Amino acid sequence: MKQSVLLTLLSVLLISCNTSTKNNELSTPVKGTWELISGTTIVKDDTTHTDYTKGQKMIKIINDTHFAFLRHDLNQGKDSSAIFDSGAGRYTLNGDQYTEYLDYCNHREWEGHTFTFKVLVVNDTLTQSGIEKVEEAGIDRMIIEKYTRAK
Repeated sequence: MKQSVLLTLLSVLLISCNTSTKNNELSTPVKGTWELISGTTIVKDDTTHTDYTKGQKMIKIINDTHFAFLRHDLNQGKDSSAIFDSGAGRYTLNGDQYTEYLDYCNHREWEGHTFTFKVLVVNDTLTQSGIEKVEEAGIDRMIIEKYTRAK
């Protein structure tokens, strides 16, 4: 009898631990480190495609509560291609709606803005699309970005 009760309790404990892990994974599929590989920017009728694997590198790091992104050129800032962008803040994820609250950014006029994207994670690819609008910087555009999980 004691073995039966002990086995039942152990089974319930194992099942509940497994279920909570799976639910956490399903609720935050965006967690991890991602490398930006391509982007499409649409401003009115003008569409621009960018290959982010040539001459530059960008990563986005997403944990349980915050995100951060870093982008720089691959020439160590030694010529006209020198770039460096960074930002970070809190985020929320409700279904496929991912909202970033940009608390820090090297382009200070972007700070304090909220950006809502639709996200889709398939295997090791994250796609996010939505509107970026920052009136102070004259930004009002649709973006579609594709990331791959960093190895």
